[in-house]
Amino acid sequence: MKIKQGTIVRVEKNGNRFNAFDSNGKKYTGVITSTTRKHAHQNGNAIEYRSNGKWYQCDMSLYQKTENVNSVPMAEQVNVEVPSGHQEMMDFIQESYSLKPKDLVISELKWKYLIRSAVRGKNIMMTGPAGCGKTLAAKSLVNSLDRPNFYFNMGATQDPRATLIGNVHFEKSKGTYFSESLFVKAIQTPNAVILLDELTRAHPDAWNILMTVLDQGQRYLRLDEQDGQATINVAEGVCFVSTANIGNEYTATRQLDKALLDRFVIIEMDTLSDEQEHGLLQYMFPAVNSEELKKVSSIAFLTRSESKADNPRIGTGISTRTSVEIAGLLFDGFSIEESADITIYPQYDADGGADSERTFVKQIVQKFMDDGSSDDLFDVDEEK
Repeated sequence: MKIKQGTIVRVEKNGNRFNAFDSNGKKYTGVITSTTRKHAHQNGNAIEYRSNGKWYQCDMSLYQKTENVNSVPMAEQVNVEVPSGHQEMMDFIQESYSLKPKDLVISELKWKYLIRSAVRGKNIMMTGPAGCGKTLAAKSLVNSLDRPNFYFNMGATQDPRATLIGNVHFEKSKGTYFSESLFVKAIQTPNAVILLDELTRAHPDAWNILMTVLDQGQRYLRLDEQDGQATINVAEGVCFVSTANIGNEYTATRQLDKALLDRFVIIEMDTLSDEQEHGLLQYMFPAVNSEELKKVSSIAFLTRSESKADNPRIGTGISTRTSVEIAGLLFDGFSIEESADITIYPQYDADGGADSERTFVKQIVQKFMDDGSSDDLFDVDEEK
């Protein structure tokens, strides 16, 4: 990408990613380090490209002077007020695809269903393979609606009661007292969107606590399991969005209780095709050679295809998350061979020597290194 000296961009946060755009909406995320983008956002500054070929923070007023009053805001930057009338709501849902971030690959139908479920106050569960974009889709929904939002990583919760209800404390000056959790505050916030990430990794005690919270016919949180104890009602318009890895191939996950599953509408994220993943990597890393990114997407696609074969030689394919990490390494000067060595191979079992999963995946990667294609990949006789 050829960059003009004096170019000034602003940084917008989308989920965990800090994206950089100029006043005409052109994206510069891939050519500015993540540290520079993050610090500029935290400091409320813009970023300027200077004569020495480097990016530096600058006052936001310099960016504001470059703004084109006729420019159309990026979809990631739009905050919207959800209409209440039925016809207006239908129009909003049908036009909502423009709110989808460009770095999220999801069909128009599923995105509209996601938006519709949220504005209708449904509990939403995003499912799909690890690294396919479930959490990104959930966070993109939050960013697209102008609503209060709260995030809870259920897979990291060691004490479900403390996380979802609160704790009893003792201080000499106060004696024994109860402090409510952030979750209690969240469910009392009207129209809040509450993200419950990695729900299948949560302790079953957390599921039991959530049962009445997620039940459309009840919607309350009991502070104590004993009958007659105080309850807290879920506020009007609160929407719960969860992510879940469903399948036997995921370790440390639990099979969700059927009664809990019934409380959600389920939206399954699709695994990206080779072409879709290549396009995503090109969008996120425009400065990286397109042919190299094509190798990354093709390697990932082949591993996924093999994992779904009738007699697969590997248990799981490379996730889109891993492909993005490899593309980031390419941007930072690593080769594909080096990137595979530190990101791909550790995911596969090395037991079995020449017949191991790791050896098979190494053969896939090496074939692309030799001639850039996968022709006859599975018909080549291995050297003994």
